Order: sequence, then structure tokens, then C-alpha cells
Amino acid sequence: MENNADITKETPLKEALNLASPCRCGSCNNGCKYGSGIMVGKDAENIASFLKITKSELEKEYIEEVEQFGKKFQRPKLIRKGKPYGKCAFFDEEKGCKIHEVKPLQCRTSIACKDYGEKLSLWFMHNYLIDEKDEKSKKEYEIYKKSGGKIL
Repeated sequence: MENNADITKETPLKEALNLASPCRCGSCNNGCKYGSGIMVGKDAENIASFLKITKSELEKEYIEEVEQFGKKFQRPKLIRKGKPYGKCAFFDEEKGCKIHEVKPLQCRTSIACKDYGEKLSLWFMHNYLIDEKDEKSKKEYEIYKKSGGKIL
């Protein structure tokens, strides 16, 4: 995809991943200090395999549940230190992401150092977080838009 302005909900996963080249720069790692990415598809299985633990062990030790747009998702736990936000359990200040090779899809498509990074984040939201067939999800998406949330 030559023109990054062409990122739409219909952009294929392969193209989105092509645009989201693996990055470990300070801009891309900044989000890891304040949150973690939603896991979808085989993310949990891939991470468990990478860590050489069972999916059950992964869920018990490293995963928490979060709700967005009326749906429940899993994500890496946050190390909050008494705050509502915190760094991802897999983030190391010196080394960066300890599971970089298999990090969640949302993390892979969240790049801050490219001018189209925000569009990739919106692409993920539209394709994996919002359920257009679910009334609660649609309602929360409408609230998101009315409160100034960006859309593709």
C-alpha cells in the first residue's frame, strides 16, 4: 500500500501488518509504559508458546480482562503501582517489549513513529473492538464518536 491515506476498515490484515513494521523506538514504546494491547485471535496461544508456558498459566500470571465497546477482551496485565494506568507486564525499561516477536495484534499495529500510526490504531478498533451486530457495542461506539473520538 503506497498511499497510507488509503487505510480503511477494509484494509486487509496483511497490508496493515506490512505498514506496521516492527518498531522498538521510543515513540512506539511509550504506550507500553501506560497500557497494554488487546489480544485477539491466536495472540494468547502465541505468547504462551513463546514463553514456554501453558495458556492457562499465561492467563493466571500475565493476563487481565478489560471491556471496550461493550465486549470483554484479554490483555497483558498492567503494573499499576496504585494508579489507574501502568506499564505492560511484558515491558522492560531497558530492553523494551519482552515478547516483541509475538506481541498482541493491537500492539503490532500501534506505531507512533509513522504519520499513519493513528489510522492503523483506528483500523484495529474498527476491525476487532467494535461489533456492528451488537447493540451495546454500537451504542458505546456512538458515545465515543460524540465525545470527539476519531474514526476512519
